[in-house]
Amino acid sequence: MLKKFVVRVNEKGILTRDGDFRQILGPGRYRFLPFGGKAAVNSHAVDSVMPDEAVVDYLLQNQPQEAEEHFIAMILSDGEVGLRFENDALVEVLPPGARRFIWKGLKQHRLERFDLAASAELPAAIAVRLNAANLKSRAVAGLEGILIVQVPAYHVGVLREDGHVAALLSPGMRAFWRFNRDIQAEIVDTRLQVMEVSGQEILTKDRVGLRLNLVASWRFTDVETAFAKAGKPADYLYRELQFGLRAAVGTRSIDAILENKQDIDGMVAAHIAGKLAGFGIEVASLGVRDIVLPGEMKDILARVVEAEKSAEANVIRRREETAATRSLLNTARVMEDNPVALRLKELETLERVAERIDHISVFGGLDQVLNGLVSLKAG
Repeated sequence: MLKKFVVRVNEKGILTRDGDFRQILGPGRYRFLPFGGKAAVNSHAVDSVMPDEAVVDYLLQNQPQEAEEHFIAMILSDGEVGLRFENDALVEVLPPGARRFIWKGLKQHRLERFDLAASAELPAAIAVRLNAANLKSRAVAGLEGILIVQVPAYHVGVLREDGHVAALLSPGMRAFWRFNRDIQAEIVDTRLQVMEVSGQEILTKDRVGLRLNLVASWRFTDVETAFAKAGKPADYLYRELQFGLRAAVGTRSIDAILENKQDIDGMVAAHIAGKLAGFGIEVASLGVRDIVLPGEMKDILARVVEAEKSAEANVIRRREETAATRSLLNTARVMEDNPVALRLKELETLERVAERIDHISVFGGLDQVLNGLVSLKAG
């Protein structure tokens, strides 16, 4: 007939009869007769959150001294948020209107309250502490209600609140409440950056398809202005580089493009300069890195170049032949009027021939040699 219950050390028990609250029990062993309703005891660890808020509400209304003896009440209004600590360690981020009832025990419990209407940003010291808590293996409950922003050196953080740019964040650690507002942050690098516009398929003026790759170096000169005029300034710059490249290539023939690629760079640069005036973005340099021709166009151009070079070679060969013929004609004219010069030329020719022969047999004297009656035999 007796119902036996045990409340362990460092626990508290809630005694109910037929589901109705009767009293709070400390550690020990208990026996209850069934008179007065079916008895039940629910045990809870001290220093833990009381899940049955209805019991605490009952005590606060009917037995406030009993509630104060056993519980620490943490109640927030709809315009407040809080950080709950145990022994000075952050354990939970409380949203607006949150209610927590903690069983009193061995730990020290405290709540830091913050007014959401006063500021969206948390104090810097708490931001650093929150980031440290975020890196621990034991996660802090409710930490998703806080936006933690770490801005590196040479960067700027663009803070948006409800879709509008609210502030620019300098390098450092910052934290913001996400409750009752839509808040986001974007980290922006203020140093010189490189942007590649790759694989652009463009038709030239004479309808030849080319694939071009463009590279540009750029930086932010006024971050706030750039983000005020475009939600994503880098995407805007990329599109304008595309448009400028298409406009430059589409108005020129393939011969003009291949002859002077720098003209394309200048036209794109002029287009970008006009589009980015007063935009908070500066393009330091740009240039076409590669021009890729289709396969059939490569073959055609190779044949054209081969024909051009062959024609140039023929011109040079004819020019040399003409010069040689003219030189021979001049030499013949000199020899015609000067027998001694003719004789010297004959001897020079004979000397060159003799240099290539190991053995020479001569019949009839030197005159016969010069008259073509020479028999040359290689030994």
